[in-house]
Amino acid sequence: MNKVILCGRLTRDPEVRYSQGENSMAIARYTLAVDRRVNRSNQQDGQTADFIGIVAFGKSGEFAEKYLKKGTKVIVTGRIQTGSYTNKDGVKVYTTDVVAEDQEFAESKNSSAGNGGNFGGSAPSNEPAPSAAGDGFMNIPDGIDEELPFN
Repeated sequence: MNKVILCGRLTRDPEVRYSQGENSMAIARYTLAVDRRVNRSNQQDGQTADFIGIVAFGKSGEFAEKYLKKGTKVIVTGRIQTGSYTNKDGVKVYTTDVVAEDQEFAESKNSSAGNGGNFGGSAPSNEPAPSAAGDGFMNIPDGIDEELPFN
């Protein structure tokens, strides 16, 4: 089984290209910084994150282009794909990427506002967002209590 689940932040905006041909397809590439669980007594180089290459094709690539930005915290589900190519100097280069099958926001838009104001919420909807009171709960107008299935 080849299944990967990662949670991390984008290190930069996705780089998106479109394939050539009649049915062009979006191909988005970005790097995800994923925190490591660090055993303090066994810490070797001080690095506490891994930087993992992600590739998203088609609709997933379009989603990444439209909604993902540097600093956005996302959960990516996918598979590991390895490959190789020969570069212009004639050296064989080996690659390892995660091919995204699903990308989800890992925090709300408001949570990411303290993170440099990057977009980290869900896809925008046509419905207005309910206003929140200072205590974090939604205000319910008077007279609606009778319509609620609980008290």
